[in-house]
Amino acid sequence: IILWSLLSGWLKTAKGLKTGYTRKIFHFGIFTMAGVLHIYLGLPAVVLFGVLTSAWVIFAVVRGEGNPFFEAIARETDRPRRSFFVIIPLLSTALGGVASNILFPGYAVVGYLVAGWGDAVAEPVGVRFGKHKYKVLSLGGVPAVRSIEGSLSVLIAGFFACLISLLIIGLSPQNALLISLAVAFSATVTEAISTHGLDNLTVQIVASGVAFYLSRIL
Repeated sequence: IILWSLLSGWLKTAKGLKTGYTRKIFHFGIFTMAGVLHIYLGLPAVVLFGVLTSAWVIFAVVRGEGNPFFEAIARETDRPRRSFFVIIPLLSTALGGVASNILFPGYAVVGYLVAGWGDAVAEPVGVRFGKHKYKVLSLGGVPAVRSIEGSLSVLIAGFFACLISLLIIGLSPQNALLISLAVAFSATVTEAISTHGLDNLTVQIVASGVAFYLSRIL
């Protein structure tokens, strides 16, 4: 946790990397680590990891502007509610993980990786290549936009995230491939229409749910 936060903070404050990149570097690292812990050590390890991560993020929010880690994860475009849009995704992530584990046992890891990898690439791709913008609903009255280019990156990253997680779980390559296509499409649509700040919740649940039910059909 600390290494990812230090890396993100250093890239933001020392190297001038845009928050759209540094925020998602941390996002990618945390979700991936949650997946690894879940696969090899089980849910209790993920819960402990989540508690420690939440405490570290909240500490950065309390320190506020000027703190390197806070600057790395709090978008300038979310002013005047930068802290709000750090806390809300944090809560969304936790709720998404809890719901996925309760509703779709054995497949929560799919939600971790699809949400973690898909959302991690969407914003950087949108910042760099996003030409076709569309507005999305947002909490707190802060305007929010996404891009078609960013959404396409969710589709690609989500597919590979789901495929890898399903193969690790033990599904056959054929079934894993078919399910991953459906999960990637569902996650992309979900991310595109989700309210700004809540996509960590919605994408996790949809990805885990689609994988869970399709695995029982195929």
